[in-house]
Amino acid sequence: MIIKKNEQIIREVSKAIVGKDDVIRKVLMTIYAGGNVLLEDAPGVGKTTLALAFSRALGLDFRRVQFTPDTMPSDITGFSMYNRQTDSFEFKMGAVNCNLLLGDEINRTSAKTQAALLEVMEEQRVTVDGVTHSIPKPFIVIATQNPVGSAGTQPLPDSQLDRFMVRLSIGYPSHDMQVKMIEDQLEASPLDSVQEVATRDDLFMIQHYLTTVRVSREIMDYIVRLCEATREMPLVQQGVSPRGVLTLVRMARASAVLGDRDYVTPDDVLLVFKDVCAHRRRDRLRRARRGGCRHARAHAGLADGRARGLGRVGAGRARRALGAPCFRAPEGSCRGFHAEKSCRCCFGCGAGRRAALLGELRLVADASGGGGCRARRAVRAGARGGGGHAPRARR
Repeated sequence: MIIKKNEQIIREVSKAIVGKDDVIRKVLMTIYAGGNVLLEDAPGVGKTTLALAFSRALGLDFRRVQFTPDTMPSDITGFSMYNRQTDSFEFKMGAVNCNLLLGDEINRTSAKTQAALLEVMEEQRVTVDGVTHSIPKPFIVIATQNPVGSAGTQPLPDSQLDRFMVRLSIGYPSHDMQVKMIEDQLEASPLDSVQEVATRDDLFMIQHYLTTVRVSREIMDYIVRLCEATREMPLVQQGVSPRGVLTLVRMARASAVLGDRDYVTPDDVLLVFKDVCAHRRRDRLRRARRGGCRHARAHAGLADGRARGLGRVGAGRARRALGAPCFRAPEGSCRGFHAEKSCRCCFGCGAGRRAALLGELRLVADASGGGGCRARRAVRAGARGGGGHAPRARR
């Protein structure tokens, strides 16, 4: 029954979002895991349409907030209003009085309004004037932001980024998918054809089933080692938090549910590792100035964890994940580092394709007292030794 519901939901949402089944599946995993989604992408790729299609397919109450610099926290959480007839204050619920809240361009509002979402995203309740109010369940936040053009924006703080279970990017559709998109919208909007195929009770049932999915001791150790590797990498200032570890477990369980299994495999962990962990770490400033991509460092975390001895669990899968192109940057578009058209990782030509050297690089950095220059020279030496082109050192 569950696998049939999954197929029906994905099929209905695919009517509105063409050619992006992988993104649809990951959003559905997040909903099953009871988390929130941050969609970071260019304008016009279907972020709002994706949220609206899910609300219709799942039969959820939907509200949309267009964040602007003058959006107030009371617009989100609600406010108390004096009633002259009853001579008392009455509470008026804000935009969170729904099942699925779409926060459009969340980085364009003030930090005070962004903070108003913290309690409701984590604890599923709001507190106004010292009184706590419950909100409808389930409650899911799908927030969008445009990474291009930072004028007039307020970057999300780490505490709020950590509240989002995953950060996803839809990306541009292929040529054939765009032609199909035009054909579908010649007569009517595809959103009008999306039908309700599940109810809130079905969603509660699947979320309860998620808690019964087995996670072996070896998988737990595998997840912890991967996340610990991100905290000890010399190029990362802040690694994945313990909350991120628990979130990775929940997303891996949801991946198992979509795979019609009652147990978690290493492939489930690798499938969601990048989406769960990339936005939870902060790079060192010197490295950030040299370019690069957070998603590439998430790939590197897999290699570093493998170099630290993960045992047989997931053997070879980390290397295969490293060989896959980063969805944040198409092949051949590495800014400042790219020199070969064959480079498939936005971490850089030499360093990216040999990210498995990070295990030895960490030892070099430790021996030199954390010296970043020696560590970078070690990466360049390894890249030249392997035949790859290494970028010149900046003076």
